[in-house]
Amino acid sequence: MKNILEMGINEMAGMEFDCDCGHHHKLDIGHIAIGKGVLPQILPMAAPFKGKKIFMLSDDNTFAVAGERTLALLQQEGHTVKSFVFHTDGEMLIPNEKALGRLFMELEPETALIVAVGSGSLNDMGKYMSARTGIPYIIVCTAPSMDGYASDGAPMICDGFKISFVATLAYGIVGDTDIMKDAPMRMIQAGFGDVLGKATALAEWKMSRDLTGEYYCHTIAQLVEKALQKAIDNAAGLAVRDEQAIRYLIEALTLTGVAMGLTGVSRPASGAEHMLSHYWEMYYIAHNRFPEFHGIKVGIATPIICQVFDPLADEIT
Repeated sequence: MKNILEMGINEMAGMEFDCDCGHHHKLDIGHIAIGKGVLPQILPMAAPFKGKKIFMLSDDNTFAVAGERTLALLQQEGHTVKSFVFHTDGEMLIPNEKALGRLFMELEPETALIVAVGSGSLNDMGKYMSARTGIPYIIVCTAPSMDGYASDGAPMICDGFKISFVATLAYGIVGDTDIMKDAPMRMIQAGFGDVLGKATALAEWKMSRDLTGEYYCHTIAQLVEKALQKAIDNAAGLAVRDEQAIRYLIEALTLTGVAMGLTGVSRPASGAEHMLSHYWEMYYIAHNRFPEFHGIKVGIATPIICQVFDPLADEIT
């Protein structure tokens, strides 16, 4: 088997291996298709569900950029699809009790597959529904804005608090760079901010290994470090929507989710910088203000945490 550090992201679906860390790593994601023009790859992913009901969720924006085409592809292939679109009137969709409740009201009996078309909130709600119903889900990514596409966590707002629920991994991930390169620039910036947060998350993981004896996997840490560096090296291309830079960004974001899936912990992708982000989000919502994108907050929190960690910099190896 090829070394995981030499594998492309699309090769990692369903992989498992015995690692030098002493753990058997396994990734329960059935299909990954990231690249230029890959949206039609949803068809072989959905093929086993032919003749069964599919539930597709999106919002006004994501339906326009990818949902309408996804729906047409599935219907042309003979699938029965119920499409529900959140009408947000230009405001941010909050993944709270109201939004989730509406989705469960729309979900029909005997639905066999959930397809979420979107990024952060829509992905989180799709995977939460999947976890609670046992129905597999596919995520069609519309922006390289966060690292949750390949993770099993589903951060939700419950009673005004940000709670990270353990949900499930996607059955399939479709990330078409033709779509994502045209995402709002603020969402691309958010994705880069989320990637930058891996620097402090990995440092914190190493500190916990040394101070508390916490489990640590050098191979998985290397995987994330490699993806982080590639995204940083190509950061200038993001400002001009260079498709290769966008691909490196979404690969880095997806790889950190893969890292969490392989280790079963959030350490490779999330640390104190994420706690600051969650605090700020709760503060905004408590004051009836729409929060910034998750990755923007993480990007702001990262240098703050770097300052906190700086006295220990020489000890973190």
